[in-house]
Amino acid sequence: MAVIFIFIDGVGLGEASEVNPFFKQNYESFNILSGGEFNATADSVKTSDHIFKPIDANLDVEGLPQSGTGQTTLFTGENASKVIGKHFGPFPHSGIKHLLREQSIFHAVKEMGKEPYFLNAYPPIFFEHSKRRNRWSCTTLMTKSAGMKLNSTEEILNETALTAEIIQNAWRERLGIDIPKIDTQEAGQRLLNMAQEYDLLLYEYYLTDKAGHSQKQENAELVLNTLNEFLLHIIKQKRSSDTLVITSDHGNLEDLSTKTHTRNKVPLFVMGEGIDHFYEVESLIGVKDGILSKMV
Repeated sequence: MAVIFIFIDGVGLGEASEVNPFFKQNYESFNILSGGEFNATADSVKTSDHIFKPIDANLDVEGLPQSGTGQTTLFTGENASKVIGKHFGPFPHSGIKHLLREQSIFHAVKEMGKEPYFLNAYPPIFFEHSKRRNRWSCTTLMTKSAGMKLNSTEEILNETALTAEIIQNAWRERLGIDIPKIDTQEAGQRLLNMAQEYDLLLYEYYLTDKAGHSQKQENAELVLNTLNEFLLHIIKQKRSSDTLVITSDHGNLEDLSTKTHTRNKVPLFVMGEGIDHFYEVESLIGVKDGILSKMV
């Protein structure tokens, strides 16, 4: 029994319009997860094994939500935007790094005597740049701070990790790293295989946010087609005893009319047995506690 936590960067609930890629195309995985159309007017779903609801990412702070504060809030359960009095990103602000270093979901899971795992892998050049600048993302900072190893080429070759774009093409084509290309079903199965080894498995997909900033429909379709197929395999093939949790840190991709983030609510999807712990989650703040309650 595991909790599979898939964090999708920059996806909010937008209007049913031509500037919303989720309206322009039919993505089966998101339709399954939302119980119908995936947009701001969709009805919430609340059953014993399936939840879909909009949750707040603005955190009672003015301005546009950002990744640094949004992700810190999501992974620590503390309102990081309120702590520093503003939204901040894409990296965590110095005033909130202590939250990721001391009270992340990874720390909490380990304190419970259970095993968390961060599925993402990073190429060698990432470590060179991050160490030189001492600049780590929210997920990498909390992984390192919890005494967990960050994956790289070895784990990709051993099929125990995934690259950021799921199908492993960018490392080969842009960085010249000799790793095989895989399809979305293979990637989804790799995630499910690793979920059998751990109590909490986290995977981060940030290309959605990048596509939103580009404001290009073709970029949105490219990343969403891959993500859709990946999620479909996981939804259809996961063990009934596993709980799937998917959410985001702020809106962006759902509105290609703007290059910035949005103040739209973000989706919370939960699928699995005994998920009543998530019924009362109303914002990014409550996701961590929902996951921990499920793991008790």
